[in-house]
Amino acid sequence: MFSAARYGEPFVGRAGQLLTNMIKAMGIEREQVYIANIIKCRPPNNRTPERDECETCSPFLMRQIATIKPKVIVALGAVAAKTLLAINDSMSNLRGRWYDFRGSKLLVTYHPAYLLRDPRQKKEAWKDLQMVMKHLGLKGPAKAPQEQE
Repeated sequence: MFSAARYGEPFVGRAGQLLTNMIKAMGIEREQVYIANIIKCRPPNNRTPERDECETCSPFLMRQIATIKPKVIVALGAVAAKTLLAINDSMSNLRGRWYDFRGSKLLVTYHPAYLLRDPRQKKEAWKDLQMVMKHLGLKGPAKAPQEQE
C-alpha cells in the first residue's frame, strides 16, 4: 500500500490506479499531465478537507496553476470543484460544462475514490473526459474503456 504522504505524490493507491487508467483511456500517459491537490497535506484519517484548510492552501495551488499555465484543468470531485470555482453547488450541476478559470478551461468530474464507491458513475466521468479529449484534439477510444482496478 502506498501513501501519498510517504511518497509526496498525489493520487496513489486504488484511486490513483483508477486515475492512471482514466488518463491512459484518453490516449495519454500520467507523466504527461500535472496533478495537484487542493490541500498540500492529508487531513487526519483521510477525511474531507475543511473549508479553512482549502483556503489556507489555495495560494500555493494558484501559484502552481499560474506557473504551469494549463490549457485544461479537470477538477476531480466536489472539494476541488467548489474550491476552485468558489461555488457551493451539487456535482450534478457542476459537471458537464466548461468554466473559464484564470486563462484555462476547467471541467468538473467525479473523484476517482468516489468512482470506486459508485462504479455506476464511471460512464458519466467518461463523458466528461471525452469533452476534455475533444477540446484538446485527442483521439481516444470510441467507447468507454473497461476499467481495471
